[in-house]
Amino acid sequence: MKRKASEFQSLKEILGSYDLDRKKYITREFQDYGLKLAQELGDEKHKSLYIKLAKTLARKILEEARIFVKDAHQVKNKARLFMWKVKMLKNEKKKT
Repeated sequence: MKRKASEFQSLKEILGSYDLDRKKYITREFQDYGLKLAQELGDEKHKSLYIKLAKTLARKILEEARIFVKDAHQVKNKARLFMWKVKMLKNEKKKT
């Protein structure tokens, strides 16, 4: 059954759509961003790396790299492409 755009969803339906793992304690915004980034790239094994990047790097660099990967077609390893683009953007920033 599909809902119309104007209908409200119950709180149970909204929370049911999220994968809430009780082992995760997310208290900061950068932690949430890092976890979402790891999920989007399909690299949840290295979620602590993405949390660290979200904490230490400028959000502009991470967003540009994320959008670059999102726009790429037929990518075998999204995480590798993301890290390559982050490296390029950091080197670009150092030059200026």
